[in-house]
Amino acid sequence: MEPMVRAAGLRGLPALLDRLGGDGSAMLARFGVPPAALDSDDELIPAVTAGRLLEAAAADRDRGDLGLRLAGLQNASVLGPLALAIENAATLGEALETTRRFLFVHSPTLTVAQIPDPSGRPGVVGLLYRGTAAPLPPQVADLGLGLIHRTVLLLHDGPYGLRSVHLPHAPLAAPGAYTAFFGTEVRFRRPDAVLRVPGGLLATAVPGGNQLLRDLALDYLTSHFPEPGQSVADRVRLLLAQALGTSPAGVTAIARRLRTHPRTLQRRLAAEQTTFEALLDDVRRAAAHRLITGTPLPFTQITAMIGLAEQSALSRAVRRWFGVTPRQLRSSGTATPQRTP
Repeated sequence: MEPMVRAAGLRGLPALLDRLGGDGSAMLARFGVPPAALDSDDELIPAVTAGRLLEAAAADRDRGDLGLRLAGLQNASVLGPLALAIENAATLGEALETTRRFLFVHSPTLTVAQIPDPSGRPGVVGLLYRGTAAPLPPQVADLGLGLIHRTVLLLHDGPYGLRSVHLPHAPLAAPGAYTAFFGTEVRFRRPDAVLRVPGGLLATAVPGGNQLLRDLALDYLTSHFPEPGQSVADRVRLLLAQALGTSPAGVTAIARRLRTHPRTLQRRLAAEQTTFEALLDDVRRAAAHRLITGTPLPFTQITAMIGLAEQSALSRAVRRWFGVTPRQLRSSGTATPQRTP
């Protein structure tokens, strides 16, 4: 199946082309991209089309810095629901990890990661932007790395100590255009697109983050967009852990969040040689062990937090799981919960 990307990644391109003396709508039509698709967070277009469109637009206007110009007009909002989770992260490192984990929602052909400094300098790390299967088209590399730079500037609330920038292609415009955009030295014809940043940058707190908004965004992403290769059981286990003690955690509620029928969910779990009940028991067992051995919370509160109706049910469950009473488990702190296959 041909990889698809969100058309929002090209948001702002038609207006930019118009300002440069071109015809943005005609350029989109040439590649079969409806103008309204760029304003949607959900519309998808083939990844190869997005790359070819950006390269053709740059050639049409003879603007080698088109990708940078477009990045200068964008912000993280082009990433849709992922932007909310990124912008409300507690630290820049958490924002990067969230981007790494969920960038496939925007495009399965792109990845970001922290890497050792490609120049080998102590106290410096690299923020890598790369294609998952093929080299990035030059304009796509400029647009993507430019957007990462602008997002870090926003989250950091200003300059963040960028040491230098690596790009895998030759300059597409005067090198000064790159220096002006990034505010630092840009080195070309390097193996990858990388921002070289201070090693401590990722521990920096993001000002103004809202944990509730972040949790809502992550809940939406995890329930609507399974990670590549993630099993149904893993998705159910994650949703149960999020819902335990705070919202309905029955098979009907979880199936609704997965947008499937309860019986269909049970069949898929059976195909993975497990059941909903076994997963719920597994999640409760891990949560009970963590809360009993790692917190001083009263057992009545722990009972509610793992979704049981009364403390006697907790006592029976703990004895079944660990062979001791909750009080004995808390005293020893040595029992290890076993995960259900």
